[in-house]
Amino acid sequence: LLPESFRTRRMDHTPTLREIVNYHAYDDAWVPDMLAGRTMEEAGPEKFMGDLLGSDPHRSFAAIVERACAAALECEDLDRIVHCSFGDYPARHYFWQINQFRALRAHDIAKVIGADPTLPEHLVWGIWEEVSPNAEEWRAIGVFPAAIPISEDAPLESRLLGLTGREL
Repeated sequence: LLPESFRTRRMDHTPTLREIVNYHAYDDAWVPDMLAGRTMEEAGPEKFMGDLLGSDPHRSFAAIVERACAAALECEDLDRIVHCSFGDYPARHYFWQINQFRALRAHDIAKVIGADPTLPEHLVWGIWEEVSPNAEEWRAIGVFPAAIPISEDAPLESRLLGLTGREL
């Protein structure tokens, strides 16, 4: 099992690594429909429920990510409205939301499995620019846990992790 911090809105228990990867597969599976302007209701709310990883998790996840990336590359109108389960947002905001979520979760998973959790500097900078002005608003709706105090002269990645409630 993973730490309690990996619990999601859809899970009433501390998940396994496979469940977390499946959760991200579920998120990525929606990207083409979301970028096409469909609501979850229009696409079919049960469309991606269940085990998306099957007997070959690596291949299944890679195929889902490939479809999501292809849809993202085709998105030319960054002001197009994307109908998320938690509200409507321009595509550019949707991209920031999914990028920050995936990047921070990649850090979390790497840390748990003993891999190097360091994020690329340009990614950290971009996420910081998007998250820092909105962190308290997002914290209020449950996106982030309480911030962890970090020195203002700490590296930006450390400040980002602290701002989003992650232990260093």
